[in-house]
Amino acid sequence: MLLTVTNTGSKSCFLYGYPAVRFGEAQAVPPVIRESQPQAVVTLEPGQSGYASVNLSATDGSGSNGHTVNSLTVYFRGRSGNESVGAAAHPSLPAKGVYVDDSLKVTYWQQSMDDAINW
Repeated sequence: MLLTVTNTGSKSCFLYGYPAVRFGEAQAVPPVIRESQPQAVVTLEPGQSGYASVNLSATDGSGSNGHTVNSLTVYFRGRSGNESVGAAAHPSLPAKGVYVDDSLKVTYWQQSMDDAINW
């Protein structure tokens, strides 16, 4: 799954770290793919977008505790990486939901879509 955020404001904004995503009623956010860390903080000028990939489940079937979820909440991290800033986003999922298992992982925010989908 590809997450896309767009700066709709009039000033530059920054995407720190990686998105804290919550699928359904999950109690914890999935871990980040460490190798996806960019060399610099993603900076979005007005109108620009940033991207992160979410690996929902193991493609080889090795994941466990799989289930379908119907809601997603995305929290944005502040500069320290420990706090949530701004309002959470609630992107729509397909009507039938999405399948996730315990291999769920996210990438760091990326400046380009190509970089995000490579993970």
